Amino acid sequence: MPKTASALLRPSCEGVAADLMTSLAGLLREWLPRQRWFAGKDRPVTDLALLSTTELYPGCLHLLVHTGQPGHTAHRGVPMPHGAPPAGDCYQLLLGVRDSPVPRLGRALIGQADEGPLAGLTVYDALYDPRSAQLLLERLRHPGSAGPLCFEADPSARVPAGLAPRLLDAEQSNSSLVYGDAFILKVFRRIQPGVNPDLEVPGALAGQGCGRVPAPVAWFGTTDPFPATLGVLQPFLPDASDGWTLALGALATGHDFTAEARELGRATADVHLALASAFPAGAHDENGRTAAAMTERLDAAARCVPALRRFVPGLRTAFRALLSCDVGPPAQRIHGDLHLGQVLRAGREWFVIDFEGEPSRPLAERCGTQSPVRDIAGMLRSFDYAARQRRPWRPEWARRCREAFCAGYAARAGWDPRTKHGLLRAYETDRAVYEVLYEARHRPDWLPVPMAAIERLAVRGD
Repeated sequence: MPKTASALLRPSCEGVAADLMTSLAGLLREWLPRQRWFAGKDRPVTDLALLSTTELYPGCLHLLVHTGQPGHTAHRGVPMPHGAPPAGDCYQLLLGVRDSPVPRLGRALIGQADEGPLAGLTVYDALYDPRSAQLLLERLRHPGSAGPLCFEADPSARVPAGLAPRLLDAEQSNSSLVYGDAFILKVFRRIQPGVNPDLEVPGALAGQGCGRVPAPVAWFGTTDPFPATLGVLQPFLPDASDGWTLALGALATGHDFTAEARELGRATADVHLALASAFPAGAHDENGRTAAAMTERLDAAARCVPALRRFVPGLRTAFRALLSCDVGPPAQRIHGDLHLGQVLRAGREWFVIDFEGEPSRPLAERCGTQSPVRDIAGMLRSFDYAARQRRPWRPEWARRCREAFCAGYAARAGWDPRTKHGLLRAYETDRAVYEVLYEARHRPDWLPVPMAAIERLAVRGD
């Protein structure tokens, strides 16, 4: 009698979990580096280790997989103390296993296993499968547990059954499923221990009555091999457009975007004020420590991107200038990765989404307090990015948007970012350095965009 996918994945099949990587290791070494959300594209996957496996339902496995790359070593079956994070990167995978390939799931295909318990079976990314996506929503609709996985929900929120799922194709560091144009489920891919800020922050802002951020409806996490957030379900705004798309549309039609930029500045200030209330801090950043961290990131980026090296002396002056700046606004919880792609406009209102911060940075850092100038600098850099998407470059368009954004922010926040020139220059420089490293690793064709800002900031200090 031929073996079937569901039979092989039964919990009663002893040894399946222990031997699973025998079937999957070769497939995942090739598949993972091709995924947009995989962080280690510049290094080969030299080792893999299975940290956790749970059968969500017959034919669908939930895995947490550790990737070993140069500089890191996978655990090779060595048990970790409970709650201790593994070195390197941990990824969340939802894998479907079928007896034979399914043509409609061609894009999701990972491959056919040649050995181990899944030998002869076809493995694919289950998030592309409507049936798997619907069953995942059912787990969220009915809170409970599945092995180490915990599914929770806001008891006051109602999520209807039978909502049709679709996986978003947009480039991002996670995977997002939209259900019936009513809800969106963000499935985190790169997992770190602790509560993800994209769950913690919107939940806290909802408690503050801040209407600028969609509140969590349901979420799921794990307790093994460490406590971590795995996904968050929130209301979806079907008629909204993201700020990046709106800005490019304005550039294409010659529309003046300053009114929208001013309102976006006010919305950003609203969120910052709510964050300061939800997460009281009150202390100021130590400019010396901030300058040292920025300089360290610059030196690390220059080692990876040769084109950056000749600008390093000029860029360091922006960070040294922090030592003579006033302390600026108090440090607080912030968005952490604010740009035009992280805001939505529905009707005349702006909404802020994706509070995960920069995924490449440690979770503890992303959950810490920082100067709100960091968020402001991120948005100002985003206007410059948009202006450079069409030739000829429209520096005046970007300048007007930057001015309008800061004016809108000042009207709501009570202080004007433009009066903090030294702080703003340092944070813009730090952001541009991050962009250079990101583009060099993920989108080399885009590298000239941040490099133009690097040259401006290093030579003229604008």
